[in-house]
Amino acid sequence: MADLRALFSSNDPSSFDVAEAFTDRHSQWVLVAAALEEHLRRIAGPSFDVEDLEAPRSNVIVFHGVGGVGKSTLLRKIEAALTAAEHRPEQWGAPTWTDRVLPIRIDLSRAASTGSDFERVILTIRLALAGALGRPMPSFDVALRNYWEHVHPGEPLDEYIRRSGLAGKFAEMLPQQLQAGVGEVAAALALPGLVGSAAGQLTSALVNALRERHERAQALAGATRTAALLEATPDLEALSYYPHLLAWDLSRLPAKKRIVPVVLLDTFEDTADRHRDFERLLQRLVWLMPGTFFVIGGRSRLPWADPALHGQLDWTGPAAWPGLAAPSASLAVPQPRAAGSGARQYLIGDLSPEDCETHLGRRLVQDGQPLIGADIRAAITARSHGLPLHLDLAVSRFLEIRRTGRTPTPADFDCTFPALLARTLSDLTPEERHLLRSVALLDAFDLDLATRTAGLAQQAPARRLVERPLVNENPYALWPYHLHRAIRSAVRDDDHSDDRWTPADWNQAATRALAALGDQWTRATALGPSRMLLVACLRQGLRLAREHRLSDLGWLTAAAHAYTDDSVWEPLSLPTDSSSDPAPDTPADALAELLTTIARRQHEHRQRTADRLTAVLDSGLLPAELTEMGLYYRAKAYKDLSHNQAARAGMQQVAEAGGRYAPRARRGLANLARLAGDFPTALAAVPTLGWQGRQHRVLGDIRWSQADTDQAVAAFEAGRAEAEQHGAPGERAMMQVRLALAVSFADPDRADDELALAHQLLDGLDQRSNTLLAQVVALIKDAGTSGVTDRAQSLNAEIEAAGLPFLHRFVELALAFHHAVRGEDQGLAATIDRLRALTATGDFAYFTDIAHFMGALPLPGPSTIRWTTSEDDVRSSWRGLVQARQEHLLAGN
Repeated sequence: MADLRALFSSNDPSSFDVAEAFTDRHSQWVLVAAALEEHLRRIAGPSFDVEDLEAPRSNVIVFHGVGGVGKSTLLRKIEAALTAAEHRPEQWGAPTWTDRVLPIRIDLSRAASTGSDFERVILTIRLALAGALGRPMPSFDVALRNYWEHVHPGEPLDEYIRRSGLAGKFAEMLPQQLQAGVGEVAAALALPGLVGSAAGQLTSALVNALRERHERAQALAGATRTAALLEATPDLEALSYYPHLLAWDLSRLPAKKRIVPVVLLDTFEDTADRHRDFERLLQRLVWLMPGTFFVIGGRSRLPWADPALHGQLDWTGPAAWPGLAAPSASLAVPQPRAAGSGARQYLIGDLSPEDCETHLGRRLVQDGQPLIGADIRAAITARSHGLPLHLDLAVSRFLEIRRTGRTPTPADFDCTFPALLARTLSDLTPEERHLLRSVALLDAFDLDLATRTAGLAQQAPARRLVERPLVNENPYALWPYHLHRAIRSAVRDDDHSDDRWTPADWNQAATRALAALGDQWTRATALGPSRMLLVACLRQGLRLAREHRLSDLGWLTAAAHAYTDDSVWEPLSLPTDSSSDPAPDTPADALAELLTTIARRQHEHRQRTADRLTAVLDSGLLPAELTEMGLYYRAKAYKDLSHNQAARAGMQQVAEAGGRYAPRARRGLANLARLAGDFPTALAAVPTLGWQGRQHRVLGDIRWSQADTDQAVAAFEAGRAEAEQHGAPGERAMMQVRLALAVSFADPDRADDELALAHQLLDGLDQRSNTLLAQVVALIKDAGTSGVTDRAQSLNAEIEAAGLPFLHRFVELALAFHHAVRGEDQGLAATIDRLRALTATGDFAYFTDIAHFMGALPLPGPSTIRWTTSEDDVRSSWRGLVQARQEHLLAGN
């Protein structure tokens, strides 16, 4: 079909071909084909029973998405592809099944929100079967005729079909087949006089015959529930159960006549009514025809798997509709390889980049090649976010530029289109337009957030807005609503609309949005910590404060503290300005840089962390409370880099300030004392630390370093329990890694279990140093077995890349234990030499002493290490662990 608008945009239309391009939607076809193939295989199996009304249903697939993005076009194309091979896009490929299928597309937009329109659905399906089969469906036809005479007395069925717009080439066939069905039943009952009688008389006779188990009646209409259905009052409620009879009739067809209907229900959103009356009838249709495959298209997800609908619909919950209860990750259209995942519900709307490329390549063609160059197609695709309307407007812009005699370039399409915004705003009320601009500030929102950002008193306008197709919904998200990205860009870039906002308007709305986010987080925190909400509020709040240069950080300061308290380190995904101006110039910039640096240190060399924190601190933009945070984490980075003098100075500064981070700094000083081999000083600090100073962690590190395994394990277990009490998953994971470390020397079997739990607790926390330490633990528990040395070499490479040099000492300590257990004197001596070089500054020098103790070797000279017990006791304890491992290995052999 020609695109007439594009055709009339040039004086020389013959120089290129202009056509509307159907985007293949190959992924969606793969999903339908795979689901239909699975359906056909299932209903052909010996265990399938069309009368089984308790088995879960998987005979439905749903495509949902915003309006105007091609759902109806997709369903029409699927209908055509299932009708004849020549109508199927070549790229879709041929289906693998050989069964005969009958596509029946029903546009529900023609139906009003009243149950009576269910008749149209039933008659459309029966009309299609009339044409495809050319034979009656006896059980169903008798019931339908009886219903019709009761509900539409005196109105012939064929006249109703013509009047209701259902007339087609099969319109005359249905009344004939109903009459033939009546004849079959009358013949089966040996009552030919009933052929022309009232339907009620025939129905009563058939019911009696079925109740009396008349053999010929059973053969013709012997579904278990046929008699009960025919006895029921023939009203709309009864009609909604008649599809069970139609399903049974279809299952009784001879093999040569066998056909599988594929019913495509389009614009399902138009069935909505307050009490779900129409939807309940349609759900019965799907449930009662398990042999029929249904493809549903609508703007919203099909919520039938939601247990909350119990009582509103007949069958609800994930047990009834397992495919509709797919997790949120499968709501987006997957790649074709995921088609067999069992999910039956998919979000469509935004075209994939490949589909955008195909669309643009086919719209304008010159000499068999796309008129729009590949670089321009890529630029349009990136800016469109998959919105088909944006693609069409970009094509018009391409022709407009070309008409001026200038060659279009990719830069010409790095823009939004006023026309897109004009079409978006055209049917919105002034209140909704105000709301639209307000929520354009937000990545995602709920009704409360939208209302408060807009400065409105009632939520009703927000509720109306989210029902419009320009707002996408993900019911599983923290904030369920978000504007389509292309529309959001157009709204924020608007400088043409008559009622466009001034910079002051945007600033006021951003201030309201920031306050609303803070209130949500504060209220939720009062009820209990929510890490997900905290991170989401921080992401949106920091972006708003930075983009609109809001000077009052307010709740962001408290949220920043909460973010660092748990040691989880989710990425904040904030845009950076490092390419143009690396120095922050507002408090919001400084806070954003502070938090992203602290989080990213798990993936950056610690020197990079220290440098970035220094730049933030030097800016002088952070308030005192947040300055302490920066000083503390810079000191931690210095400690990890073995710059202990700088680390000690930083920790001392924070501790003396007596602020929020003072307990952590005192812990840091205690740890620095331990690293320097001054265990009594570190131990003396433990009682002063408390929960904030993580006293159990500090105590456990002191105890395991002296081979006091029992007390170390007790301390780490206490620390883990305390972390669980305080809802601190990051600290809990750290305690578990250290517990596994302490156990790994003494009990390799238990260490296996403790290490497995450590990995489980670390999952998703992004704690790089602890993840690497867990790998060290694995080396220690396997000490004495083959392969340890090679694994240690690989681990050292990872540690070097992470910029965590302190962990090299742990690897060497593990190797010292390994060589001591195996009695490898040369290996142990080489390891001690490496440890001596790694601890030349004095930090972790006690590791070198421990390595001597493990191998029962004398120290080369007087030691500077101050243990909490005698040196001989520590030596004996470490040597005892080596001997215990040797015995363990001998017993295992």
